[in-house]
Amino acid sequence: QVQLVESGGGLVQAGGSLRLSCKASRLIITRATMAWFRQAPGKEREFVASINWRGTNIASSDSVKGRFTISRDNAKSTVTLQMNSLKPGDTAVYYCSAGPSLASSDRAYEYWGQGTQVTVSS
Repeated sequence: QVQLVESGGGLVQAGGSLRLSCKASRLIITRATMAWFRQAPGKEREFVASINWRGTNIASSDSVKGRFTISRDNAKSTVTLQMNSLKPGDTAVYYCSAGPSLASSDRAYEYWGQGTQVTVSS
């Protein structure tokens, strides 16, 4: 079965932390670049972070650099986004995605999860 399933979203106060996880089917995650995107109400979906198959090439947006960390465990078919020092502006639905190569455009990614809500209160 081809799927991505996110978990770990929730409500947190500003300055707090959350850890998002994405469980991927083997068919998707093998050799794939994995990425997190987010979409706030009324806004376009935006790139958050990406990581290549071997974990040797990581990219993140300027808005989360130094606060969010992406990692992966290929043996467990999981990708994680550790989010620290959260701000109200981080409030969005967060999506896990998979694609053939590193990119910050959502058009480069073929598979998507259903999303998990992250809400940061001030």
